[in-house]
Amino acid sequence: MEKLPKLTIPVIVGIVLLIILVAKSSVTINSGHAGVLYETFGNGVVTDESPLGEGFHVIAPWNKVFVYEVRQQELSEKMQALSSNGLEIKIDASAWYQPIGADIAKLHQEKGEDYLQRVIQPAIRSAARSVVGRYTPEQLYSSKRDAIQEEIFEETSKILSKQYIQLNEILVRDVTLPPTIKDAIERKLRQEQESLEYEFRLEKATKEAQKVRIEAQGKADANAILSASLTDKILQDKGIDATLELAKSPNAKVVIVGSGESGLPLILGNN
Repeated sequence: MEKLPKLTIPVIVGIVLLIILVAKSSVTINSGHAGVLYETFGNGVVTDESPLGEGFHVIAPWNKVFVYEVRQQELSEKMQALSSNGLEIKIDASAWYQPIGADIAKLHQEKGEDYLQRVIQPAIRSAARSVVGRYTPEQLYSSKRDAIQEEIFEETSKILSKQYIQLNEILVRDVTLPPTIKDAIERKLRQEQESLEYEFRLEKATKEAQKVRIEAQGKADANAILSASLTDKILQDKGIDATLELAKSPNAKVVIVGSGESGLPLILGNN
């Protein structure tokens, strides 16, 4: 094998060193991420300039870049808290959060890359314990789930508002009570439902009975008024009118005037 020319070896070494230098002097920021520049021979974390955006960047080989994801991320948390009467409640929740892009240099400087464990998780747990402690198990099980979700969000947002982190949403997926308490609440709810159904049926029956009484009273009052207004003279006139109408019919009949009760005509037909 022939030896390489002496001038070729320095060139190869130079190319290798150049490649290494370029590799150490450049960084590529992926989509949805941002970079924090650290100047080794400067003031450390650069906080007075905008973070490095997406794409290719050339930096001094002795400096460093810390890359943060600035898109919305999800944290799933299973927590335990005490209700207002001291019973243990388990909460399964999720938090949607993201670092504030313009402040990631301060976030890196003050909180570090593990800000999730240092800041977000303690904030959510503290807020959840505070909120759950205001309610009874019955309220947490039935009507207050949306309320505690909103209150946990508000309290966590206050804690994170000065931590360079944006909280987008808190979602409470499940609230688990001790089995004995859950069974007791379900029995109570069933009893309340049965009681409401019974009261509804009783009220309906009462209204129907009242309606029947009113109708009966109305008929009785009408009959009383009619009876009071019917004199013998009126009855005779009514009887005569009816007799005249019957006399107009083609059926064979015999009318005996004055032979009926109270002097009313007596009608004898072929039937």
